[in-house]
Amino acid sequence: MRSSAVLVVYKIHINYDLGPEASEPGHENEEFPSDCGGRYIEIWNLVFMQFNRDLNGVLTPLPRPSIDTGMGLERIAAVLQGKLSNFDCDLLAPIIRRAAEIFGTAYGEDPRTDVALRIVADHSRAAAFLIHDGVAPSNEGRGYVLRKIMRRALRHARMRGVQEPFLYQLTGFVAELMQPAYPELMESVQRVARVVKDEEHRYQTTYQVAEKVFHDEARAATGGVLPGAVAFKLYDTFGLALDEQEEMAREYGLLIDRQGFEREMERQRERARASWKGAQAGQIVPVYQDLAEKRRTKFVGYEMLEDPSCRVVALVADQKLIDAVEPGQRADLILDETPFYAEAGGQVGDKGNLYSAETGRLVARVENTYPAIAGLTAHRILAVERIRTGDVVRAEVDRAARLATMRNHTATHLLHASLRMVLGPHVKQAGSVVEPSRLRFDFTHYAAMDQAELEEVERLINEQILRNAEVQTELMELEQAVSGGATALFGEKYGDVVRVVSVPGFSKELCGGTHVRRTGDIGLCKISAEGSISAGVRRIEAVTGENALRRFQQAVQTLGRVSQLLKTPEAELADHLEKLLAEQKALERQIEVLKAKAAQVQLSELEPRARTLKGVKVLAGRVDGLDRQQMRSLADALRNKWKTAVVVLASAQDSSVAIVSAVTKDLTAKVHAGKLAGWLAQNLGGKGGGRPDLAEAGAKDVARLDSALESVYAQVEEML
Repeated sequence: MRSSAVLVVYKIHINYDLGPEASEPGHENEEFPSDCGGRYIEIWNLVFMQFNRDLNGVLTPLPRPSIDTGMGLERIAAVLQGKLSNFDCDLLAPIIRRAAEIFGTAYGEDPRTDVALRIVADHSRAAAFLIHDGVAPSNEGRGYVLRKIMRRALRHARMRGVQEPFLYQLTGFVAELMQPAYPELMESVQRVARVVKDEEHRYQTTYQVAEKVFHDEARAATGGVLPGAVAFKLYDTFGLALDEQEEMAREYGLLIDRQGFEREMERQRERARASWKGAQAGQIVPVYQDLAEKRRTKFVGYEMLEDPSCRVVALVADQKLIDAVEPGQRADLILDETPFYAEAGGQVGDKGNLYSAETGRLVARVENTYPAIAGLTAHRILAVERIRTGDVVRAEVDRAARLATMRNHTATHLLHASLRMVLGPHVKQAGSVVEPSRLRFDFTHYAAMDQAELEEVERLINEQILRNAEVQTELMELEQAVSGGATALFGEKYGDVVRVVSVPGFSKELCGGTHVRRTGDIGLCKISAEGSISAGVRRIEAVTGENALRRFQQAVQTLGRVSQLLKTPEAELADHLEKLLAEQKALERQIEVLKAKAAQVQLSELEPRARTLKGVKVLAGRVDGLDRQQMRSLADALRNKWKTAVVVLASAQDSSVAIVSAVTKDLTAKVHAGKLAGWLAQNLGGKGGGRPDLAEAGAKDVARLDSALESVYAQVEEML
């Protein structure tokens, strides 16, 4: 794999002297470059880039030498305003004061609280801008960074005693504060607040789960140390930061094995590096790099689906050049020009056939087409006859599949524009798949779409299809395209010249994919599904053309089938189903009443079987046929009636055993319900646990259930 690196020729660091008052006591007279508590701060870092250095160390002048100016805005503001800290300048200080009001404290009273306030102020500002720009909290990419900084702010606030959601209020304050320079923030203030508040609730829920797992692991810890592997699992899986774990561990008198934690962290880094290297190796194969330096593939697929004369310039198998491919073998084939579209921008690669230009015979099937490297198209082929480098072939794209894909791709553009019209300009593409059978479109939005919104989006798309408007494509400078209103995807890399696809008066996007000539060619578009794929990201799936027609036909057939089964006219089906559902609910309520009566019968039968051990009522009973909820209710009833009691119930169903253990509060110091349930489950080949006063477990050994329940009495007596 080849790579290159930019050589930094030299740097210029600009430092500023804040004065002796910024130094630590006793170091006021220290001279630069000594740093005594932050007296001398770097406010600017200029990096001059002039050459490209290859693997052999050869320096080639950059076509456009550049300067990276690393000026810190807050640092400059603090210097100009005579402040000793970035957080005292007018970009952050108002947010800190507002956060202090929400916290019910004052900035400057407690150093630890001040740290939390500064973190909250900085991160709330970042969150407001990121979400406004279409980034949503998630577990990957930009969304992961956003989630991480938000949770860091929430964690520090919670460590200072702030439990209720608050960050969403600060993002609104940020929008007001920044309005003079960024008035557009006010347009999305409600959406940003909604996203942030949802994430705050999600964090609270996640933390509660993590806290329970921590408590379980802490109780199981031995030697006064929580293992590093456990701490890492809590950090990596549940998002419980190490300092939070240490604070919680002190409550249990435990230490955390930091070295073990760091070992697990390093292993994760190694796995990530290996994965990254593997992915990179898969993306840039040396043989393709060499080929790309010699020639590029000319794409002619915008104008034609068949090219009568393409020359095979290379054949690749196992990442090596080969001279020929025999019948039945697979390989990657490179042509000098091709009508096959290489997978990109969410659109799948074309399939089709290659024929001998000399004999007209089928020589290979193209199973997929993808970009081996930028500008070089690879055709994954299955050879039917012998193919050699230098052969001339007729390339023929699967016409039906390409046309279906084109319909779906243009429909995706119409969908994107319609979503922005119905939901708002905050909607941004977060991924897409365009293939012959369907389209899938991911987009940023904070809530599920209701039926009315979906119907309006669908109506707008089909309205444009009925217009039969011309789909225009043109090449233009990137800046011209963006300034002209073309939608560009954040994170995508574009060249200086871009292809713009537009439906006049409705949609305009940067896109290299293939599209229909007129919107009417799509025929029909039907949304088939809408749902969430992550926090703040929704997904819509749709079908067009023949697939949309087929979906309507299937829906009509299903409706007719349901009408026949219910012996009800189609127009009356909804009313009839509502009536049936109401009757079903009434029957379910009757069943619950019968179950409650059955539980009362069980209660009267179980009471005489209780034993008194050391002054405590103890019952271990089998109650087959009851579900866990009924068992909990029954155990609660017995426990509350007896005041001082231990109740263990077990229900066998098929090949499994459900266990419920309940202990009155006055006995939990001696008899732990979770440990008792776990002990019984372990004897029956299962596991479980829970709170000291109420716990559940599951097991599999039904045959030994009666004897195991009998042994509960001896176990409880020993605990007492």
